[in-house]
Amino acid sequence: MRINKYLSAKGVCSRREADRLLEAGRITVDGAVAECGQQVDDNNIICIDGSKISNDKPEDILIAFNKPVGIVCTTTNKQGNNNIVDYINYPIRIYPIGRLDKDSQGLILLTNEGDLVNKIMRSRNQHEKEYIVKVDKVVNQQFIDHMKNGVEILGAVTKPCKAYQTGPKEFDIILTQGLNRQIRRMCEKLGYNVTSLTRIRIINIKLGDLQPGKIRKINEKELEDLKKMLEHSE
Repeated sequence: MRINKYLSAKGVCSRREADRLLEAGRITVDGAVAECGQQVDDNNIICIDGSKISNDKPEDILIAFNKPVGIVCTTTNKQGNNNIVDYINYPIRIYPIGRLDKDSQGLILLTNEGDLVNKIMRSRNQHEKEYIVKVDKVVNQQFIDHMKNGVEILGAVTKPCKAYQTGPKEFDIILTQGLNRQIRRMCEKLGYNVTSLTRIRIINIKLGDLQPGKIRKINEKELEDLKKMLEHSE
């Protein structure tokens, strides 16, 4: 099995994250630095940063985390407690599903289930993510209409989305794509600067009253509903 798929199946990290670790030279197989695409199995000794990966798959974990501003979601660049995994310090190895930029806050999911990551992350599956956004100027209907219909950023027009005003300088937006700093770039294109960005929902999982810096396990009903929504995902 290819090493990135193997690590995902073992609940160590997503395939994408495994590729980043491989490129950084942080994975070894039987004492030698691993290569992208390398074939491995349970007979190999695989280490990340010198720590051996267990052949046993732990229980499936899915947690919600209210990420504070200042915490980074990548696990390849170690930045002390500013790194999301080190900040949470969960007893079982978990990793974030997607990202939320350093200057933003709110809901992010973490898991050790590689298949779950792949299903949620595939953009063609059109999974919704909802945000509350505050900006530096009064919002008007023209602005909301532009956000809903698409804004040209990064050489392309964003997909149509849902958006509505929730305050003089605040709006709610629901996206089904996740371009780099998408909401901030969209606002800047229209002459607005984001002063606060909070993700409040991913598919059916809501932030609710979870406090910044805190985690909670996804309950059985949430997990059941999530898996039903994902069952047709490729």
